[in-house]
Amino acid sequence: MSVYDEHNSLGSAVEKQQVVVDALALDDFDDPNIDREEALAGILEDDSPYPEVRSAVANTDDTTIPCNTFRAWVMGFIWAIIVPGLNQFFFFRYPSVTITGTVAQLLSFPMGRTWARVVPNWKIFGISINPGPFTIKEHVLVTIMATVGYQSAYATDVVAVQRVYYNQIFNFGYQWMMVMSTQMIGFSLGGVMRRFLVQPPSMIWPTNLVTCALFNTLHTQTYAGIGTRGGISRLRFFTYVWLGGICWYFFPGYLFQALSYFTWVCWIAPDNVVVNQLFGYQSGLGMSLITFDWAQITYTISPLATPWWAEANVIAGFIAFFWILAPIFYYTNTWYSKYMPMQSRTSFDNTGGAYDVSKILTPDNQLNLTAYEEYSPLFLSTTFAIAYGLSFASITSTIMHALLFFRKQIWTQARRSLDEQPDIHARLMSKYRQVPQWWYMTTFVIMFVFGIICIEVWSTDFPVWGFVLTLLIAFFYIIPIGMIQAITNQQIGLNVITELIVGYAIPGRPLAMMMFKTWGYITMYQALQFASDFKLGHYMKIPPRTMFWAQVTASVVAGTVQLGVQAWMFTNIEDMCSPQQKDGFICPTTQVFGTASIIWGVIGPQRQFSAGQVYHNLVWFFLIGAICPVIAWLVQMKWPNSWVRYVNFPVIFNGTSLIPPASAVNYVTWGIVGFIFQYIIRKRHFSWWTKYNYVLSAALDSGLACSIILIFFCLQFPANGTIGANNVLTWWGNTVFLKTADGAATPLWAVNGTFG
Repeated sequence: MSVYDEHNSLGSAVEKQQVVVDALALDDFDDPNIDREEALAGILEDDSPYPEVRSAVANTDDTTIPCNTFRAWVMGFIWAIIVPGLNQFFFFRYPSVTITGTVAQLLSFPMGRTWARVVPNWKIFGISINPGPFTIKEHVLVTIMATVGYQSAYATDVVAVQRVYYNQIFNFGYQWMMVMSTQMIGFSLGGVMRRFLVQPPSMIWPTNLVTCALFNTLHTQTYAGIGTRGGISRLRFFTYVWLGGICWYFFPGYLFQALSYFTWVCWIAPDNVVVNQLFGYQSGLGMSLITFDWAQITYTISPLATPWWAEANVIAGFIAFFWILAPIFYYTNTWYSKYMPMQSRTSFDNTGGAYDVSKILTPDNQLNLTAYEEYSPLFLSTTFAIAYGLSFASITSTIMHALLFFRKQIWTQARRSLDEQPDIHARLMSKYRQVPQWWYMTTFVIMFVFGIICIEVWSTDFPVWGFVLTLLIAFFYIIPIGMIQAITNQQIGLNVITELIVGYAIPGRPLAMMMFKTWGYITMYQALQFASDFKLGHYMKIPPRTMFWAQVTASVVAGTVQLGVQAWMFTNIEDMCSPQQKDGFICPTTQVFGTASIIWGVIGPQRQFSAGQVYHNLVWFFLIGAICPVIAWLVQMKWPNSWVRYVNFPVIFNGTSLIPPASAVNYVTWGIVGFIFQYIIRKRHFSWWTKYNYVLSAALDSGLACSIILIFFCLQFPANGTIGANNVLTWWGNTVFLKTADGAATPLWAVNGTFG
């Protein structure tokens, strides 16, 4: 070796060591996901400091691979119609499944291969319709277009509640502009957020790792992070599990539904109310512990994609508040709880019946105070009330946690450019042209105007100043909530804090409340969805400008399709949103949304949470949420290497935020599966976990989604749902869980007249 070569080699080693020092210097916030030895090994290999990222993401890039092709855009729009449309369909069903981009990711692969093989290589206006083999970057672009609007647009629930609860049906122009504005106004924050939520290596966005692993599996990509473990290939493993998942769900999903609601303790004592309240899944606390239904386990999010320390925080919060605190409150008759089920997603009047909002409304859908006083206060089940308290705590704990733990990280990222990031992926992405700021500003202005039109043209009772205020709330919370989500896979919602603010600011107007809540919450949510997809593109090396246009155009298509699907469902499905709907289209989220519109919009928080009211004590959760992160921070300062570094109070308070409409079974079994795979197997069989864990999650999710589609369209939808009505659906395995106090949602005390 020459002196010159030796000098270069030494210089390279010194530079690499400096990169390590710089990366680990981001101890400015104590990252629970980091392992110093693993981080050192990864960076010295010019790879991610996180083994989870290394196992799923390649540390190389080929800028010559086609991405922005005619084929990718056509396929992307096809899946931007199919996936959001199906999700809108399943959105109103319980138990449901969210069909993520995994289905499009899976099925677009053979579709792209077939296109490359069959379609002639012609050019239209100079654009090739078949540029050659279907590439991994085209595949990523198709999946992102399917994913960006894959969940039911939040504003469609406003439309549903208007129809179901308030008998209001505004025309399609109102619906479309509100959906577009609420879905896309958050995109304007993308330019600011990428610096904080995408570029830093510590912002790993765990769910994206499942998607990346499947991309690399399907395209047989090999890279160092997979490891050297033998055994069957990832692709063959995925195929076996996917086929098994499709076949298995026919049992808990149709033939033997007791496997889904496996409340075996309740079957032994079906009429014992206390036993059913503790061990039941439908209206109880889920202490039966078991389900054989992947749809129940993943109702919140896949347990195979969330770090174990974050899952442990969620389960700790669930046990503390729902297995310990909830029974104490219930059996001491706090909030008159013994007259209601332990858990319910609806509200009650003082007779124990469902709260009839029509009795307290004026003809123009505002509160009739005299009628309200003559009728009844509104009451909530114990778990529903606790869920509101936890939402209060999560809002204040998020701000305190960000100030105490993230402030140095935020300041560092505010001054750091893309090519200065201590991460191979950020340096590779610095080669591509970035999105100009005026693109974001134009998006904001257009969607802001759409919002103003919705507010002013139709009779919404929503002032423009309220629209501006709710957007400011969303802007304030995006970075702290985004950092927590990127690290823990748990998102803190702004739905409750926006409800509280609008309830005091604009009382007695349910539609104004729902619009304030939707713009406040969804602006933040969509901004984080934008950041998550950009992180996926960051990992897979997709040009940022192509990413931007793919997300914007797919969002327009997805929102339009979802409105069409929803209109069809309300027109053609009998008893839509009824609790007794025979095919499970009971609209659980719409029930929760409708209940919230009554609590916050019609009755108002001053009649629920102000001094002297039934649920006034819940406001103490604001103070609890602010204090707890301070205690954790002080303890961590004293003992920096103790287990306290893994305690995250925003996740503890917010982890169970989907209760309701989720129930205990969705968290208990989720935690058990997470413990097995994310702790035991990861610790004891790390090479197996590295190779197969994320592929397993993708296979189970996509197999479940495909099976639900087959069951519904082959067995439930045809013949008006009469297939199997007199045989398969009536045998013991499909009825035993319904013939219990849990299935009947029986309260501990019967109401003799009224209570409260």
